[in-house]
Amino acid sequence: MTETRHRTHARCRPSRDRRAVSPAPWWSRAVGLGPGSAAALLVLVIVAVGAPVARAQSATGDVAVVVRPDVPVDNLTFREVRELLLGDRQFWKPGLRVSLLMRAPATRERDVVLKTVYRMSETEFRRYWIEKVFRAEAQGGPKIVYSNESATELVAAIPGAVAFVDAAQVPKGLKVLRIDGRLPGEKGYPLQ
Repeated sequence: MTETRHRTHARCRPSRDRRAVSPAPWWSRAVGLGPGSAAALLVLVIVAVGAPVARAQSATGDVAVVVRPDVPVDNLTFREVRELLLGDRQFWKPGLRVSLLMRAPATRERDVVLKTVYRMSETEFRRYWIEKVFRAEAQGGPKIVYSNESATELVAAIPGAVAFVDAAQVPKGLKVLRIDGRLPGEKGYPLQ
């Protein structure tokens, strides 16, 4: 009986998997990393090297206020921009509702708008919109967009939409609004 038990136990042991594992790149073996670690390290290096370059390119440009060409406004005062962002102005004209698009947190465009126009921190901004919607003063807060490209695509697709994007990334076919008579890049433009 002991012998039978021993054989059963031997049969239940997990077998070794002898499949071939792709070798890690030569540079990862030199520093003692396996295949999975090498891939993770490579991604980390690419992100770390590429992120400052992308941040530096967008850090120098102004933030443009973009709308579709059919929006009946070409120039806003800074006060009107603030009213627009605070949700106090909800229509461009009768029948054309303002749809506010904001970049995601921790983006340069959002930081500029929060600091310059809202004059709020991220926490104050969120609390402001929660309270405004709760009081039924607005149907909802700004819609979050994760890139300048998606912001401009949505502005082109949604009548009445307005977004704040890097001025260097505004595609043809959209209208850049003047603020106090100034366009991005001109002296005295407020959204820098």
